[in-house]
Amino acid sequence: MMHIKESFRRYLEEAIGCDNALVAFSAFDDPAKVSVRRNPFKKGRTFEGVPVPWNHHGVLLAERPKFTLDPHFHGGAFYVQDSSSMFVGHVFRSLLSQIPESPSGIVKVLDLCAAPGGKTTDLAASLREAYGDRFLLVSNEVMKQRAGVLADNVALWGDPNVAVTSDDPRAFAPLSGFFDIVVTDVPCSGEGMFRKDEEAQKQWSEDNVALCQARQRRIIADMWPCLKQDGLLIYSTCTFNRYENDDNVDWIASELGAEPVVPSGDVAQGVIKTRRGYSLVPGHVDGEGQYCAALRKTSEVAFRSFEPARQKREKPGKKPVQAIPASIRDLFNVPVELRQKGETVTAVPSQIAPQIALLESVLHVLAAGCAAGVLKGQTLVPDADLALSLIYRPGSYPAADVELHTALSFLHKDAILLPDSEKGYVLIVYEGVPLGFVKNLGNRCNNLHPQGRRIRMNIEI
Repeated sequence: MMHIKESFRRYLEEAIGCDNALVAFSAFDDPAKVSVRRNPFKKGRTFEGVPVPWNHHGVLLAERPKFTLDPHFHGGAFYVQDSSSMFVGHVFRSLLSQIPESPSGIVKVLDLCAAPGGKTTDLAASLREAYGDRFLLVSNEVMKQRAGVLADNVALWGDPNVAVTSDDPRAFAPLSGFFDIVVTDVPCSGEGMFRKDEEAQKQWSEDNVALCQARQRRIIADMWPCLKQDGLLIYSTCTFNRYENDDNVDWIASELGAEPVVPSGDVAQGVIKTRRGYSLVPGHVDGEGQYCAALRKTSEVAFRSFEPARQKREKPGKKPVQAIPASIRDLFNVPVELRQKGETVTAVPSQIAPQIALLESVLHVLAAGCAAGVLKGQTLVPDADLALSLIYRPGSYPAADVELHTALSFLHKDAILLPDSEKGYVLIVYEGVPLGFVKNLGNRCNNLHPQGRRIRMNIEI
């Protein structure tokens, strides 16, 4: 049974009321629920379960399947995300109609504390449903290792209009007035994770709450210049106390210049309205803990135009970079700008290429657009991300529709045989979901699945 610290009990009662807190305390010993969110732009299976009230792609499952042994998971057809965490996406969608029109016609969004990628993939799907390909989503994570996980999850999701960066919040300040919306799921004391994480319970203290509150204010203040005047800030935590939640919203409004915004629409049953936002609490909802609020920036900010950094001149005697074959553009279903670093070719949708160039002059951009492949002479060795991308043109490579065992063998990075497929590069597809490439030599296949993404568990089912 979970031990409740008296100070935490007091904090929770203060935040959501004694009666609501009593329900929450009784639920902290219950097992955590499992939920998934489908990718609306990829084929995938239908999940049996209870719909998540605030996300029409979300489903609460009765039990936890072995996601590792589901090829749809590896193909980015769905994302495993706590249902309460999906509420941030709901608030985001409800406010899209309130953002001022961008002169460029491109809606620009920053997900500041994005790893491992649950909210980013939700935001990407929401933006694509609302604006087609007229958006840019910058997904940032300051911790390098977590940023790598984020980049992988973004690649699996497959949206080329998401750029992954790894920078401290203060690095965004020079992008004055650049973003229409900033989503900040800031690091917190983790009260909402107590049911899942015993370590979070042990580390909780009033001093840690105060430390988190100060850190959260620093994060918001550091990035504040990059949000345009009248732009929207969505502020969220996975904790309950007012110090990291409502009090911080008040601080942002009074100290930085903003006004709280109430999202449109009814509040789902079980969601608790606080003084400034919404609190999702176990026992009241089926997910874990989450807080979310929104503000509109009122302080003035002037947008600064940037010239992308000039490319470095090649050193004398250095081997010239090979020209990229124009035919690579035919692999994509939208106009793209091709870029080359070493032998690796990347395709950036032409519509957001100027914005990506600007970001690259200011930030550490880990990934943008779609990695097309490695150029060997005039031959492109296709990248795994090309198979997963929403802008890959179907039919560009021969496809092999495989059954479950072969799909898992491919994902396990085993040798597979495709006797009925033509020789050369072949796209592996399972139930309509592309998984990656092999090079079919006839008597065997070279498996091009990335080593870092391979299934490590026993695949015998």
